Amino acid sequence: MIDISPVLTTAASVYNDTTFFILAQQQSGGPLGPEFGKASPIGLLILALMGAAILTLGWMFHRRWSRMNRRRIFAERNGLDPFDIEGIQKAMAEVGLNDKSKKGFL
Repeated sequence: MIDISPVLTTAASVYNDTTFFILAQQQSGGPLGPEFGKASPIGLLILALMGAAILTLGWMFHRRWSRMNRRRIFAERNGLDPFDIEGIQKAMAEVGLNDKSKKGFL
Protein backbone atom coordinates (compact mmCIF):
# COMPACT_ATOMS: atom_id res chain seq x y z
CA MET A 1 0.00 0.00 0.00
CA ILE A 2 1.19 3.48 -0.86
CA ASP A 3 1.40 6.09 1.88
CA ILE A 4 0.21 9.47 0.53
CA SER A 5 0.14 11.39 3.81
CA PRO A 6 3.44 13.27 3.10
CA VAL A 7 2.04 14.40 -0.25
CA LEU A 8 -1.16 15.68 1.34
CA THR A 9 0.79 17.43 4.10
CA THR A 10 3.04 19.12 1.54
CA ALA A 11 0.05 20.18 -0.60
CA ALA A 12 -1.73 21.61 2.44
CA SER A 13 1.41 23.46 3.49
CA VAL A 14 1.86 24.99 0.03
CA TYR A 15 -1.81 26.02 -0.01
CA ASN A 16 -1.52 27.70 3.41
CA ASP A 17 1.70 29.48 2.44
CA THR A 18 0.15 30.73 -0.81
CA THR A 19 -2.96 31.94 0.98
CA PHE A 20 -0.89 33.79 3.56
CA PHE A 21 1.26 35.32 0.82
CA ILE A 22 -1.77 36.52 -1.15
CA LEU A 23 -3.39 38.01 1.95
CA ALA A 24 -0.15 39.68 3.03
CA GLN A 25 0.52 41.46 -0.27
CA GLN A 26 0.49 45.22 -0.25
CA GLN A 27 -2.58 46.74 -1.82
CA SER A 28 -1.99 48.60 -5.04
CA GLY A 29 -2.40 52.35 -4.97
CA GLY A 30 -5.05 52.28 -7.67
CA PRO A 31 -5.36 54.64 -10.56
CA LEU A 32 -3.88 58.00 -9.76
CA GLY A 33 -3.90 60.67 -12.41
CA PRO A 34 -5.31 64.05 -13.26
CA GLU A 35 -8.58 62.59 -14.57
CA PHE A 36 -9.18 60.09 -11.75
CA GLY A 37 -12.37 60.68 -9.78
CA LYS A 38 -13.91 63.18 -12.15
CA ALA A 39 -17.36 62.42 -13.50
CA SER A 40 -18.55 63.67 -16.83
CA PRO A 41 -21.46 66.11 -17.05
CA ILE A 42 -23.33 63.48 -19.06
CA GLY A 43 -23.43 61.26 -15.96
CA LEU A 44 -25.05 64.04 -13.95
CA LEU A 45 -27.58 64.59 -16.74
CA ILE A 46 -28.41 60.87 -16.81
CA LEU A 47 -28.91 60.83 -13.03
CA ALA A 48 -31.15 63.91 -13.20
CA LEU A 49 -33.24 62.37 -15.99
CA MET A 50 -33.59 59.09 -14.10
CA GLY A 51 -34.65 60.95 -10.97
CA ALA A 52 -37.22 62.95 -12.93
CA ALA A 53 -38.55 59.76 -14.54
CA ILE A 54 -38.91 58.04 -11.15
CA LEU A 55 -40.70 61.04 -9.64
CA THR A 56 -43.03 61.27 -12.65
CA LEU A 57 -43.87 57.58 -12.49
CA GLY A 58 -44.52 57.83 -8.76
CA TRP A 59 -46.80 60.83 -9.25
CA MET A 60 -48.72 59.07 -12.05
CA PHE A 61 -49.12 55.92 -9.95
CA HIS A 62 -50.38 57.96 -6.99
CA ARG A 63 -53.00 59.69 -9.15
CA ARG A 64 -54.20 56.40 -10.58
CA TRP A 65 -54.27 54.70 -7.17
CA SER A 66 -56.19 57.60 -5.62
CA ARG A 67 -58.83 57.54 -8.36
CA MET A 68 -59.19 53.78 -8.11
CA ASN A 69 -59.51 53.95 -4.32
CA ARG A 70 -62.07 56.78 -4.55
CA ARG A 71 -64.18 54.76 -7.00
CA ARG A 72 -63.93 51.62 -4.85
CA ILE A 73 -65.07 53.45 -1.72
CA PHE A 74 -67.95 55.09 -3.61
CA ALA A 75 -69.03 51.72 -5.01
CA GLU A 76 -68.94 50.06 -1.58
CA ARG A 77 -70.92 52.86 0.08
CA ASN A 78 -73.60 52.85 -2.63
CA GLY A 79 -73.84 49.08 -3.11
CA LEU A 80 -72.45 49.07 -6.66
CA ASP A 81 -70.28 46.46 -8.33
CA PRO A 82 -66.68 47.72 -7.98
CA PHE A 83 -65.77 46.21 -11.36
CA ASP A 84 -68.53 48.02 -13.29
CA ILE A 85 -66.49 51.08 -14.21
CA GLU A 86 -69.12 52.68 -16.45
CA GLY A 87 -71.83 52.25 -13.82
CA ILE A 88 -69.64 53.79 -11.13
CA GLN A 89 -68.72 56.74 -13.35
CA LYS A 90 -72.37 57.34 -14.22
CA ALA A 91 -73.40 57.17 -10.54
CA MET A 92 -70.54 59.49 -9.52
CA ALA A 93 -71.60 61.97 -12.23
CA GLU A 94 -75.19 61.95 -10.95
CA VAL A 95 -74.02 62.70 -7.42
CA GLY A 96 -71.56 65.34 -8.65
CA LEU A 97 -68.33 63.53 -7.86
CA ASN A 98 -66.86 63.62 -11.35
CA ASP A 99 -63.19 62.87 -11.76
CA LYS A 100 -61.81 66.06 -13.21
CA SER A 101 -58.95 64.24 -14.81
CA LYS A 102 -57.81 64.27 -18.36
CA LYS A 103 -57.40 61.05 -20.21
CA GLY A 104 -53.84 60.79 -21.37
CA PHE A 105 -50.26 60.40 -20.34
CA LEU A 106 -50.14 63.15 -17.74
